[in-house]
Amino acid sequence: MNNLDSLYINGEWTKSDADQILTVVNPATEAAVASVPSATTSDVDRAVAAAREAFPAWSATSVAERQSIILAIVKGMQDRFDELTQAVSSSMGCPEAVTRWLQIEGPIEGLELFAKHMDDIEWSQELASSLVLREAVGVCAFINPWNYPLHQFIGKVGAALAAGCTMVVKPSEQTPLQDYVMADIMAAAGVPAGVFNLVPGRGQVVGAHLSQHPDVDMVSFTGSTRAGIEVAKAAAPSVKRVTQELGGKSPYIITDTADLEAAVRYGVEDVMLNSGQTCTALTRMLVPESLYPKAIELAKTIAEAIVIGRDDQAFMGAMSSQSQQQRVLEFIEKGKREGARLICGGNALQIDGKGFYIEPTVFADVNNQMTIAREEIFGPVLCMIPYNDLDDALAIANDTPYGLSSGVFAADEAQALAIARRIRAGQCYINGAQFSFHAPFGGYKQSGNGREFSTLGIEEFLEVKAIQRNV
Repeated sequence: MNNLDSLYINGEWTKSDADQILTVVNPATEAAVASVPSATTSDVDRAVAAAREAFPAWSATSVAERQSIILAIVKGMQDRFDELTQAVSSSMGCPEAVTRWLQIEGPIEGLELFAKHMDDIEWSQELASSLVLREAVGVCAFINPWNYPLHQFIGKVGAALAAGCTMVVKPSEQTPLQDYVMADIMAAAGVPAGVFNLVPGRGQVVGAHLSQHPDVDMVSFTGSTRAGIEVAKAAAPSVKRVTQELGGKSPYIITDTADLEAAVRYGVEDVMLNSGQTCTALTRMLVPESLYPKAIELAKTIAEAIVIGRDDQAFMGAMSSQSQQQRVLEFIEKGKREGARLICGGNALQIDGKGFYIEPTVFADVNNQMTIAREEIFGPVLCMIPYNDLDDALAIANDTPYGLSSGVFAADEAQALAIARRIRAGQCYINGAQFSFHAPFGGYKQSGNGREFSTLGIEEFLEVKAIQRNV
């Protein structure tokens, strides 16, 4: 990676207006791996001005032109696959073998699909005497998270490019490195100057200024519900569009007809993936009382067999930072104090004397009023909750301020689908299903608003204009 001492504004690598840096630490080794500028509000102003100037020409390009550039970016990502892997792994602490399929392969697929989805958008349509047009919303500000940094980058940037928007991107302070690779890739792919601008920095400075900036037409934010509320407040005075992908505390209903071992394995591995740092993680496992003791035994066996570390055999890596590790440990202690039974895990650990790791942790005897069942822990912690009957399970599942994701494991798809329809969440994974970039992604309730990926993801970045004709 080059240009780590610079910002990317108006098609050029340029120095920040101040001499402030962010140090990137590998949480698996505790070693500093890079530093990048911490942008100022004046840097943000320059980036927004560049995006504003570039917007008229970029928004006027044809669908075919934008598709061609998006596909060139896809090719660039494929060519620099190993570099993207290293960038994410070294700042996230995720083992490289896992990073490849979890953090890199999917975003490449998602971006390629955006080019295909553009053919499904009705860019213009005639309704009686009216001509209805879909046009780019304008200059967009993207505030991205650290847990799936390239995934969320593509969900926003790919859709905005497809729509004809220009943008200013702020990566998380912890994981900015893949964005530098992407800036190089986008320049080489022919993205015009000013269409894409990169300004790493602190959320309180860069994120806050972007959210309230009068020349920004739309903000897309991924992060905590608490921070999302602040973004919405900052955006409100200028009535800019806001889309948000926020927190989750997702329920996972296992029915009495399910293959119990397969269902429990799916649930445990889902929670422990990415060291539990997944907003859609099925962290509340709901099990029939009659199967609860057996499910606990299975969960313990599966969790204790998970390999932790940095090598190719590892399934779980480090937490993203020491502060995140400490936050998760505090939740674990709170679970104990509130009466949950610790089945396994619950401790910090190190690999070769280094790193911010936590053991896969399973709690039983959890009820839905406990803190660990209501708040997003964002760590490898599973809460197992018994239920009486299906109505009881659905009441527990929906008793949450969140509604990002959910899961059902039943004897067959028809039964699982009937239950899924009754869960108030933006996604539901039935009988072991995996994430799909073909489908829209987003939440109900305090899990956010708007959708990413699919044609709906592109439509979030489009305004609708009705032209009335005298015919």
